[in-house]
Amino acid sequence: MPSATVNNHRPSELLSRLASAEPEVKVRALREVKNQIIGNRTKKLSFLNIGAAPAVADILANSFDDVIANNCNNNNINNILIQSAAVLGSFACGFDAGVQAVLDAGAFPNLLRLLANSNEKVVDAGARALKMIYQSKLAPKYDFLQQKNMEFLISLLNSENENVSGLGASIITHSCETSLEQKALFDAGILRKLNSFLEGGSLSQRDASLESLASILKNNSEVILKFSGPEIGRPLSSVIDLAKNRYPRTRLLACMCLIVIRNTSPHFLQDVGIKTKLIRILLELLDDPGQVGDEAPFAFSSLIAQKEDLQKLALEANAIDKLHHHLQKGSLHPRRYEGILLALADMCSKLESCRSKFISLQVLNLVTDALTDDNADVRTAACICLKSVTRSIKNLSAGYFMNEIIVIPLVQLFLDPSTSVQVAALAAISNIVVDFTTFKSIFVQCGGMKQLVQLAKSIESAVRSNALWALKNFVFLADNRLKEGVFSELTASLLSSLICDPEPSVQEQALALVRNLVDGCINSIEFVFAEDGLILGAIGRQLQSASKAEIGIQVWIQGK
Repeated sequence: MPSATVNNHRPSELLSRLASAEPEVKVRALREVKNQIIGNRTKKLSFLNIGAAPAVADILANSFDDVIANNCNNNNINNILIQSAAVLGSFACGFDAGVQAVLDAGAFPNLLRLLANSNEKVVDAGARALKMIYQSKLAPKYDFLQQKNMEFLISLLNSENENVSGLGASIITHSCETSLEQKALFDAGILRKLNSFLEGGSLSQRDASLESLASILKNNSEVILKFSGPEIGRPLSSVIDLAKNRYPRTRLLACMCLIVIRNTSPHFLQDVGIKTKLIRILLELLDDPGQVGDEAPFAFSSLIAQKEDLQKLALEANAIDKLHHHLQKGSLHPRRYEGILLALADMCSKLESCRSKFISLQVLNLVTDALTDDNADVRTAACICLKSVTRSIKNLSAGYFMNEIIVIPLVQLFLDPSTSVQVAALAAISNIVVDFTTFKSIFVQCGGMKQLVQLAKSIESAVRSNALWALKNFVFLADNRLKEGVFSELTASLLSSLICDPEPSVQEQALALVRNLVDGCINSIEFVFAEDGLILGAIGRQLQSASKAEIGIQVWIQGK
């Protein structure tokens, strides 16, 4: 039996076929473009680079013109509309460059027009394409305070087509940002409609509703109070039930919605059983091999961040062991890798018992490896994790961190091309250089101190501020010889200019550095009189014009 032949034309050939006057040829070409680019970023770029997005957008627009000119809606035109929408949606799916190309080609208004078509398949194709666009932050936003936009949204949510109603929920998730919009959506009865999807909608409708609910409830205790009451059918119990759903994505989204409620209105969900259940569900979702597993550690972090009671419950649920286990697997997706490191950072942010567990499991070695990862977000997360762990005076005193294995890669990150990585590395080293042992010379020998001085001159205020913070901690309780070494690199001229820096955060840290330099033996006071009292003069000027209380306090401390 002969094997079936598979058309796989080159992008340039297909682009010429898209221009064909024959509807059948055009449809086949559109279908082949769609099949080639689905899930393939390389192919998407190949087609985008030769102008495929504008070409398909023009086909969509011209097909509308044909419908109007000929006052008809035949199968050929419908097929072209469906396949054009499918191609545009495929370009946009999970690919911001594709979304931007589709928007730049002017396709968005015509995709919206598809929703009013009399053919259900055309409507569905348009809704699917628009949902792909609304997965991206680049999608257009709707102002729900405008009546026409609210009416449009309600029409979407009332549609019997689940992709259209799902699109409505996606638009809410993407566009709802202010408390006024949240209240307007509640007053318009949107939450009641979303609750109906939670109770009787399809899987996609439930998931889309959970996401949009989180956007409407976030940081709005007034709407949460109404949401939790009997006015719209007590949907909170529906969300709690969905956290136990058999579908991993539904469980994750339900947990995220509950976390939004808990973080905004702590008096809700106080039951220890619910809190423990949330922790266990999110830790279980780490095992999911796909996107759910990638996002689960971020949800876990948002649940426990700055909350000692939840961090303690998470420790009892063996959270650090499980996060460590996933790190040991290696070859993690960058998003998951970053999330796990940030989850560990939050776990170790407050409780000494968590930090002790972290050290005993030797998680530190894996976090140190992440400092040299290719992904900037992973490197940043590793630094943030180190910053949390090094808050422990006990572990600093034990000398766990002031060693070449940790210090050298951190110092190398001072010159990272990413400012976020630089700032995170400086924040981590700020804790480490407080080290109460006698090993501060390691930091000097690897060039760390000189690089901090250079970074104090950075054009980025966050880098200047954090570099000064690290220098301030480095000279804390240090002997005079080390202080003299720092001061000779820094110079009175530079330090006085930093005291008068345009940014208050830099001024504050510069003054704090001076405080630590002069603290100690009587000879230390000589630093402020160097170069004809430049530093003392700068402090005097700040005392007269301090713009922040923190700066005034630092200046006052110098004179005590």
